[in-house]
Amino acid sequence: MSMTYLPCIEQSSPAGAEPDAAVIWLHGLGADGHDFAAIVPELKLDGKSTIRFVFPHAPAIPVTINNGFVMPAWYDILEMDVHRRVDEEQLRESATKVQDLVRREMERGIRPERIVLAGFSQGGAVVYEAGLTFPERLAGILALSTYFATADSIQSHAANQDIPIRVCHGTLDPVVTQSLGRKSVDRLQAMGHEVEYSTYSMPHAVCQEEIADISEWLNRVLAQ
Repeated sequence: MSMTYLPCIEQSSPAGAEPDAAVIWLHGLGADGHDFAAIVPELKLDGKSTIRFVFPHAPAIPVTINNGFVMPAWYDILEMDVHRRVDEEQLRESATKVQDLVRREMERGIRPERIVLAGFSQGGAVVYEAGLTFPERLAGILALSTYFATADSIQSHAANQDIPIRVCHGTLDPVVTQSLGRKSVDRLQAMGHEVEYSTYSMPHAVCQEEIADISEWLNRVLAQ
């Protein structure tokens, strides 16, 4: 039986060469894979690695906090309070689908330690779960304007205990407050993970200073 993967947009940087690394990048609630595809040229990567960027599309599901309106979402959000109650079963299902994409990259010849998982907002919560539970060492986790939704229930795998984790958050974020980003970092550190944490004077978005930092980090974690 053939595997059914999430639909994705793919592009390589630099274009045309055979990829030797991959970045699987998840969008936020209500967006789609196009949301971050335009960021690839802006990253101005050093070209030492040929990176396949994979931007999956979330399925359309009813979202409780939006009156049950059907929209692209990695999982249902039940409450928007500080505890950010979510449907963890749906989140874990999305994380499994992301891990399937990791394995597809491995089947294409890319070693797991050359694969980065990145996610914005909802996508970042899925990436924490997918990356920290994956049974082989990955290159890194990039968590943007997000929160650690499964911190209390995650069954982490020892293979990614020392994975590089880069967390970026806006100090003016009204959607996922900076305190949720900081709480994620605290929880990760309490679990023994090393985390690089940066804040930016921005709302629930991405800014040029952050893009420059992401570029530096990607070049570094994919330098091995």
